[in-house]
Amino acid sequence: MRYEMCDCFAILNDLREGMYFVDKDRGITFWNKGAEQITGFSAHEMIGRSCFDNLLNHVDGLGRQLCLDGCPLQETLKDGKLREAQVYLHHKNGHRVRVDIQVKPLVLNGEIVGAAEVFSDAGLEEASDLSVKELEQLALYDQLTELPNRRYIDTFLANQLRDFQELGIPFGIMIMDLDFFKRVNDQYGHNMGDEVLRMVTKTFQSTLRRNDFIGRWGGEEFIVVLRGVSEAEMNTIAEKVCKVTGKSELERDGAALCVTISIGATMIRGGDNAASVIQRADEALYASKKNGRNRVTLF
Repeated sequence: MRYEMCDCFAILNDLREGMYFVDKDRGITFWNKGAEQITGFSAHEMIGRSCFDNLLNHVDGLGRQLCLDGCPLQETLKDGKLREAQVYLHHKNGHRVRVDIQVKPLVLNGEIVGAAEVFSDAGLEEASDLSVKELEQLALYDQLTELPNRRYIDTFLANQLRDFQELGIPFGIMIMDLDFFKRVNDQYGHNMGDEVLRMVTKTFQSTLRRNDFIGRWGGEEFIVVLRGVSEAEMNTIAEKVCKVTGKSELERDGAALCVTISIGATMIRGGDNAASVIQRADEALYASKKNGRNRVTLF
């Protein structure tokens, strides 16, 4: 039994969440490593002290000192009810830490002999959530243009293929490539090349329809998915994007830098998969480049 209890306390001690126990007189009898990490106070400093010594000095959002008035732990010692709250504790270094707390009674033979408070850093949890979102952003979006990247495009295209196969919803694919982009990088440098990519991205977004999907396929290539269009409608949209992009320009040192794009486009067909429809669009793009660039070719 002694081994089991020691093993249990070892597990509690290693929790990331802060945890401490008090006896019925609110004397602190246990203080884990998570509590040390969140508050800055060591177990040596806290065990044997009383929580009403007000070291943590819990306050609520209105600044009221809960350790002196309205302490959740004290109320739980009185009535044995579980309580949850969000409070701001005093860190050893002086700043406030927003924590979510949960107070539970410790009951032995039907009698309340103490209470346990578990708390976690609410701000840290929000930061963790933000980190997850940032990781998703890194995984699915191109950092330069902020457009969906190739991984995102693959997933989106798979969904469109499923809708076409199951629901008969047509769509068109456009692959767009900046003409002579290597010359821009060689002549003006890669920083200017990045500015050009951002410029044409904004032009694409303002020229395409609101529900059209565009992503960066890689390098200076972009893919557009036009949902629910006919071939004639796709051609009209492609021609507009091509012409408007050619009229965009960056002004640097009194000179205007203009770029054009070549576009290859195709409609989805029965029996297509992602590879086959992209290959057709790519072949149409090659034809645009071969025939002089700055033009649209439908497969």
